[in-house]
Amino acid sequence: MAKIAYILLCHKDPEAIIQQAERLTAAGDYMSIHFDVRAKPDLFRQIRSALVDNPNVTFARKRIKCGWGEWTLVQATLYAVEAAVEAFPRATHFYMLSGDCMAIKTAEHAHRFLDENDADFIESFDFFESDWIKTGMKEDRLIYRHYFNERKHKRLFYAAVEAQRKLGLTRKVPDDIQVMIGSQWWCLRRRTIEWILEFTRNRRDVMQFFRTTWIPDETFFQTLVRHVVPENEIRTDSLTFLIFTDYGMPLNFHNDHYDLLLSQDFLFARKISPDAEELKSRLGRLYSAHDVDFQISNEGRNLFKFLTGRGRIGRRFGMRFWETESSLGRERELMIVVSKKWHVAKRLLEEIRKVTNVPAIEYLFTEEDTALPDLGGIQATLEKRTRHRRALMRMLFEYYDTDRLIVCMDPSNLDLMQDFFADRSTTRLLEIECQFSKDFLAGHARRVGLAGDRTSQATLDRLLPTIRNDINYESDRIRDAGFARYGRIQEVASPEDNARKLVEFLTISADNALQIARSENLYAD
Repeated sequence: MAKIAYILLCHKDPEAIIQQAERLTAAGDYMSIHFDVRAKPDLFRQIRSALVDNPNVTFARKRIKCGWGEWTLVQATLYAVEAAVEAFPRATHFYMLSGDCMAIKTAEHAHRFLDENDADFIESFDFFESDWIKTGMKEDRLIYRHYFNERKHKRLFYAAVEAQRKLGLTRKVPDDIQVMIGSQWWCLRRRTIEWILEFTRNRRDVMQFFRTTWIPDETFFQTLVRHVVPENEIRTDSLTFLIFTDYGMPLNFHNDHYDLLLSQDFLFARKISPDAEELKSRLGRLYSAHDVDFQISNEGRNLFKFLTGRGRIGRRFGMRFWETESSLGRERELMIVVSKKWHVAKRLLEEIRKVTNVPAIEYLFTEEDTALPDLGGIQATLEKRTRHRRALMRMLFEYYDTDRLIVCMDPSNLDLMQDFFADRSTTRLLEIECQFSKDFLAGHARRVGLAGDRTSQATLDRLLPTIRNDINYESDRIRDAGFARYGRIQEVASPEDNARKLVEFLTISADNALQIARSENLYAD
């Protein structure tokens, strides 16, 4: 059975560290601690005296000062790993933790998971080809030597980089090394750890290279694992759940996140807020519990992105020059059907096809598998369709040899609607106003990844009002846009009232419009 040696780097809060060590080792696992030498000596003595009689706890033989972005973080990790390898010969896995990580699964679950998955879990993506680095320097992390800490000595840090750039003092990555990047929160098998330690003793050139790279804790282990372990034995996933905000800072979890955390498909979570006493207490009891059945829904990151993005409306990239200068054609007429219930809009299009010969295309900007003709590749992906929206629509008019075309759009596609209404062609819009039951909203949350099949009812109850408000808000934005040729049919309206709107939208006879409006099960879920 798996036995985990936890590698803990910490620098404060001795009471929390003691509690964490006692909780994790009580289940038969191990811990190796590196406590930053910059901290007050009394704090380290407090930790050591409290854990000295625990045979499943050891300490790094050497303690050093650690700085964010520096090699010292890697060196401290290596010291703790070396101590763990020597002290715990029965340890099968080595799991990197910080002081604000906590288990969100039981030891039984963690051990069973590792027994069933013979692999190393570490984010490991190509440094140059991947988009893992979102902002800041990239190649400069490696090709220049970094001797100063960017946070402590910002001016010296950037002055040294600029001086090396002007003097052409670049360097190459060691020839047989492919630099990888990823999260520093990994779980590696004992064999892999022993290979890495052997590598550090034999390859002084690689060690010297990483000593002067910037933020090596995101590249050192990620690179060496790829060098010593076959690719098919590496899972590029971290087993630690964390969420970054739009500002690049890790999100803190609080007392009301307990159910959410347990439903994520991870073993640990970071960061637990220092003030979340109830959460820490509940998670603290969890690791040593038995026979706990975890209902995995894994919607955490999508849910956070959705909820935090509600206030950031209106941002979009500027249109390309070929879009702003192009037109669908002054003589052409584009009719847009808008509905949050996609199945209702599709049924309406099917009824329209029965009484008109106007080509009608379903949600081409939101569904990848919408049936489209081959237009030379522009239709291949949603990204291409959206980016070249006018060119795509113009080609569809030409393909169907028509001056009238109907398409479906989601209410969230307001920018597309505005773009088409700004064109010299004639654009009409028909919004379908539907009623939304709780069951539909819950199903919608699952379809878009905000919830899973096992999301708790309490989580859904908190989420559904936000989704309902979001749908209403999208509809309000469409009405507020002031489109000149806008109409709305409603689920609660009579067929006669809706028929009048269809006459205006489709320019068809009243009888045909009433036939469409009276369609059976048009609004059924």
